[in-house]
Amino acid sequence: MQLTLEIPDQYFQGKNKIKTARQIKLYAALLMFQSGQLSRGAACEFADVDIYDFLLACKQYQISVIDMPVEAIETDMLNF
Repeated sequence: MQLTLEIPDQYFQGKNKIKTARQIKLYAALLMFQSGQLSRGAACEFADVDIYDFLLACKQYQISVIDMPVEAIETDMLNF
């Protein structure tokens, strides 16, 4: 499926349109992952990036990649 977005030219001044389109796909995937609409794998596929680049973007935008409270992770580590 292909989706077409109308973006005014003023937002592309001096920018590479292909690179900007890739960034928009990544931002959409990050938001959908963060909101629980996409799994990690599906978000990578959506954004057309590998898992390492996706995790790096999550780190850059401070998006948690672990769906567990910190306390539960600490408890698991102490019991390991």
